[in-house]
Amino acid sequence: MIVVTLIAALGLGFAGAGPASAAPSAAAPPVAALATPITGTADNGSFAGTFTPSKFVTQDGNLLATGVLTGTVSDSSGAPVGTVTRDVSMPVTIAAVTCQVLNLVLGPLHLDLLGLVVDLNQVHLVITAVQAAGNLLGNLLCAITHLLDGTPTAGGLAALLNAILALLGQL
Repeated sequence: MIVVTLIAALGLGFAGAGPASAAPSAAAPPVAALATPITGTADNGSFAGTFTPSKFVTQDGNLLATGVLTGTVSDSSGAPVGTVTRDVSMPVTIAAVTCQVLNLVLGPLHLDLLGLVVDLNQVHLVITAVQAAGNLLGNLLCAITHLLDGTPTAGGLAALLNAILALLGQL
């Protein structure tokens, strides 16, 4: 199962002392149950809020999550300066993925070889590979395991994720 993790690089400047706000543009309604906490810091303040995805899109072959970022901007002492509500797009990355390489189940075994008796109870061997940066063997085994599977494109993955969002929005 692919676990999708939103990575947000939030670079906010807090030079002004007035409240910061922006009206959200009209978009598909976000699914509140998928709100992800987002925090960011700068030399003169911080941001704490949530990102709620409303759709997934592709741009230059990369998968992006588009949704509403809502939160509070605070100054360096922690006092609230204002609130932010705006539509943003953030890159989506795939976290460490595991794939099952082998699942072998051997039933009980009884051997009687000229007086030598070997009894073996059930054996269950599971080998799992983990895909991630630096996991050379895990990456290789997962690639080989899924060699004949159709690798989804960023556009195909965006369509699948949008379908999942639509289903969650109906709950």
